[in-house]
Amino acid sequence: MDAIKERLNAIPSHMDYKGQKLAEQIFQIIIIVFAVVGFAWGYVCEQFVQTVYILVAGFILSCLLTLPPWPIYRRHPLPWQKPRDDSKEVSQKESKKTGGKKKEKSK
Repeated sequence: MDAIKERLNAIPSHMDYKGQKLAEQIFQIIIIVFAVVGFAWGYVCEQFVQTVYILVAGFILSCLLTLPPWPIYRRHPLPWQKPRDDSKEVSQKESKKTGGKKKEKSK
């Protein structure tokens, strides 16, 4: 069971912003092309169902091409900053508050 989880976690499941934009453009182009072709073919055949079939085929094709995170959509990863060490920050803040010296209690 753990091996299956590891394999599933190893599958990349992200897209970068440019990849999302490309996927959206591909999706829109496929839908528009299939809608125009489907409308023309349905008009020629005089059957609206042909238009619907062609549009559904375009939708399925566009989903197969754009929904999975294919490598084409992961070409521009974001440059993440390295994590900061919080323990160093806490000690620096404490030293700034005390002025770098320990305060003596007054009597």
